[in-house]
Amino acid sequence: MSPVRRCSRTACGRPAVATLTYVYADSTAVLGPLATYAEPHCYDLCAEHSERLTAPRGWDVVRLTDPSAPARPSGDDLEALANAVREAARPQERAAGPGGKGTGRPGDPMEVGRRGHLRVLRSPDN
Repeated sequence: MSPVRRCSRTACGRPAVATLTYVYADSTAVLGPLATYAEPHCYDLCAEHSERLTAPRGWDVVRLTDPSAPARPSGDDLEALANAVREAARPQERAAGPGGKGTGRPGDPMEVGRRGHLRVLRSPDN
């Protein structure tokens, strides 16, 4: 017998990641992290079947999360990433030297224009 517990659904051989139990008195299905031991009245489910789980009409589904599992990305994560990209794309303010000119070294190409994160540079030959 394999040490890896398999999904309880018929013809599914994928490894189990969650355990499903029923509380008949409350008409509730409880889906939580994989139980430590296989219980006789619990069902082990793979990731796909646990995500698609539905309960009979009139029943509630309670999904318990595993606090040690990595959190899935949320809309806030995507917004934070977009803000970081926007911040990185903003033009950097040049430190003003004597006479209000940039402190760039002589011979460096000068920035002629900017559009978003793209820069137009003057040719070093000019």
